[in-house]
Amino acid sequence: MEIRAKKEGRNVEILLKGELDHHGAKGLTLQLEREIEVLLPLRLVLDFVGVTFMDSSGIAVVLRTDRRMKELGGTLCLQSLGQQPRKLLEAAGIDRMVEIK
Repeated sequence: MEIRAKKEGRNVEILLKGELDHHGAKGLTLQLEREIEVLLPLRLVLDFVGVTFMDSSGIAVVLRTDRRMKELGGTLCLQSLGQQPRKLLEAAGIDRMVEIK
């Protein structure tokens, strides 16, 4: 899983690329934690435009990231979700906890 961050003030957009599965989730969580600690965003947008597959490990990444953003007084938004990741997140009820554009 590759990431690329774009910062505009206290807003950060992180572009995700690759498969968000068991193998990539731990590394992605660590990368996201580092980016959050360095950039301290008030609003973090995870852009899933380059995500080709996601399993339940991706749900855990989203929940951990959302929890960390709330601890810092910020918000998390998910965008550009493909059909498969969107269905998975909606089935898990994530759309009721995190903004999805």
